[in-house]
Amino acid sequence: MTKVTVVGSGKYGSMTALRVAEFDIADAVVMTDIVEGLPQGLALDMNQSRYVEKFSSKIIGTNNYEDTNDSDVVVITAGLPRKPGMSRMDLLEVNANIVTDVTKNIMNHSNNPIIIVVTNPLDQMTTLVADVSGLPKGRVIGQAGVLDSSRFAYFISEKLNVNMKDINAWTLGSHGETMVPAPSQCTVNGKPLSEFLSYEEINELVKRTSDGGAEIVGLLKTGSAYFAPSSAAATMVKSIISDSNEILPACSWVEGQYGINDVYLGVPTKLGRDGVTEIVEFKLDSEELKNLKSAAESVKNKVSELKDLKTQ
Repeated sequence: MTKVTVVGSGKYGSMTALRVAEFDIADAVVMTDIVEGLPQGLALDMNQSRYVEKFSSKIIGTNNYEDTNDSDVVVITAGLPRKPGMSRMDLLEVNANIVTDVTKNIMNHSNNPIIIVVTNPLDQMTTLVADVSGLPKGRVIGQAGVLDSSRFAYFISEKLNVNMKDINAWTLGSHGETMVPAPSQCTVNGKPLSEFLSYEEINELVKRTSDGGAEIVGLLKTGSAYFAPSSAAATMVKSIISDSNEILPACSWVEGQYGINDVYLGVPTKLGRDGVTEIVEFKLDSEELKNLKSAAESVKNKVSELKDLKTQ
């Protein structure tokens, strides 16, 4: 039996669970949350859409990690968003404790899952899950690049008024300020992006992509994005469960590729049944490669902050 677990039943987690279920690639999709009744109610509602949407995957809502036993893939969405007055280090400490507890519970009931991390700050949380779980590095992956690339593609589409299907967009590096766009790898109708937009115009779209989440939060006033993020996470799950080895931008453990070592970083990654099956080395231009190496150093500095925390 193929089982996918989503930890956290907020808007991001519940939408991810529904998207995975609608792919119809798993026998069961489990949503777990600490709020009693929340995952159960959402699961009941989703299951009642199966007849209309024509998918067979059963959705299970639970407050008990025992129901996640023998999961093939686990998506961790649990964590708190940054609140007014909260520093980045405050957020790091709160979510480090949450993610540590979640990871221990996962590993108590599943021997060798593949874990996809979406909790922020992403690079640190992905590193933390790898350390706490003891899993091979290739079985712990962070989600950010698929989302950022999708946002980038949308802005390119709007700018040029072209069909989204005609765009191929890539962003690498970290999630947020150290995101590394790769215009040399971006195409429109198979032609380089630079043939359509100037350097300044591309940088303008890159800036908006980097601020993409904050822009949505500002408009919503309360809450944050979850439609596009859930699509990104579910796409990664699909590539793993179906063993498609699709090349996706994922936060993966880098060991020598691009001249970078020993860090979780957003790079082109083949995802299959065993997790990361290959990190693909694109021919980046010199500026992109320089920025990717700078992003790696920035992530290493951030990860070092984990050592100052006393997680349970």
